Amino acid sequence: MNKIVALILLLSINGHLFAQSKGSVKKPNIIYIYADDMGYGETGPYGQKLIKTPNLDKMAKEGMKFTQHYTSTPVCAPARCMLMTGKHGGHSYIRGNYEMGGFSDEMEGGQMPLPEGTFTVPLMLKSVGYTTGMSGKWGLGMHNSTGSPNKQGFDYAYGLLDQKQAHNFYPTHLWENGKWDTLANQYFYSHKLLDSAKATDADFASFIGKDYAATKMTEKALKFIEYNKQKPFFLYLPYTIPHVGLQVPAEELTQYIGKFPGEKPYYGQNGYNPSKYPLSTYAAMITYLDKQIGLVMEKVKALGLDDNTIIMFSSDNGATFNGGVQAKYFNSVSGLRGLKMDLFEGGIREPFIARWPGKIPANTTSDLISAQFDMMATFAAISGAKANNTDGISLLPTLLGKPKMQQQREYLYFEYPEKGGQVAIRMGDWKGVRINVRKDINAPWMIFNLKTDMGETTDLAAQHPELITKFNAIMKKEHQISHINEWEFLESKMPKKGAGADVN
Repeated sequence: MNKIVALILLLSINGHLFAQSKGSVKKPNIIYIYADDMGYGETGPYGQKLIKTPNLDKMAKEGMKFTQHYTSTPVCAPARCMLMTGKHGGHSYIRGNYEMGGFSDEMEGGQMPLPEGTFTVPLMLKSVGYTTGMSGKWGLGMHNSTGSPNKQGFDYAYGLLDQKQAHNFYPTHLWENGKWDTLANQYFYSHKLLDSAKATDADFASFIGKDYAATKMTEKALKFIEYNKQKPFFLYLPYTIPHVGLQVPAEELTQYIGKFPGEKPYYGQNGYNPSKYPLSTYAAMITYLDKQIGLVMEKVKALGLDDNTIIMFSSDNGATFNGGVQAKYFNSVSGLRGLKMDLFEGGIREPFIARWPGKIPANTTSDLISAQFDMMATFAAISGAKANNTDGISLLPTLLGKPKMQQQREYLYFEYPEKGGQVAIRMGDWKGVRINVRKDINAPWMIFNLKTDMGETTDLAAQHPELITKFNAIMKKEHQISHINEWEFLESKMPKKGAGADVN
């Protein structure tokens, strides 16, 4: 579509939206719910058979499900940074999990903080009158750093600032607007290993506390909605579920015990806390997250905000490979290749559901190729804000059921410096992937046709040298040198033009 025509159509959509808004109480509220390490296939709308997610099922039936939506990168902190700043992996300030401090309370140091002056989603929305709040896992700087959520645009911020603290769902504290909020839990090291020959029920129970972090996050979120019901608000809910450790309140666990034949205890041998019922606990955690989503939806409806609130759900990356999680058992990535930390589909293709009664057509599906760094542009279109410099495009036309007015893109670019250094490009049905680039700057491209090979099993690089040439040019164009050496792995020299790839 001609870019000028597309722009005129997009302005027409936005003008119509705001014409409606002027006659109502306020601009649309925006709620963005973010799961942690949830695979593409772990909920009912995406084919999950063993884990119950009735509220997400309802959300999909009342809204739109995206089938080709991607996180910006396959691990926690950088995915959150790219979501909040609208940048892809070649431009983002934070590109990996740069850890600071330690696990104990006195060593809590968080991750590399966002710098002062960063243009973020909440700052953008505040510029057009939104009250902004978050409740959940931040991971972009401690309260006493430039990356504090309160310094990055959030009027209210509650939850976990340090991702290492999030390894335990029963922490001693959470943070509320930079102040320590004490919980009724005792500190314990969350990666303790149990002796399989001596472990008792009491040993497993020692990893369960009184105040469940996700419950507290929901409580604060509901209060935020209640308090701000008379004005436009943006609520970011980055829950820590289903990221390990495997912990859930006992009353939630009972619904699954005995449902998975052959279930065996997990003793901590692959990191994180032991669990007597690892399969049941994992399933119960996802169902519990679904329950929290239901509470948020109920609150919005009870306050009469349903028709003026868009609620979205996604996850930061694919299912994990450690901590007692058994992704294969639950078909967590729907047969896709790869998991968390991979730029193959299983690591980056994510669920994305959006519900907005009267605006988003109910029970619809979109196969638009999109990414989480599109959210800044999308929220700008919804709110009337200026998105500034972003790598994303607005998904609003698709959300409103007007796909012919949707701006198209030539490709999606992914860059991830960890796990050997990886690059990926999605261009229509084609996908190129490079791995182990840090070790070998000339690491070859693998090329897959996702239309016929969603599992990325057949490398077609040898048959398509023209795509390799295009991908090399895109990589050169989209890569911006990082500010730290640990994340720089592409600048030595570009791969040889037309170099093929070996089957991996």
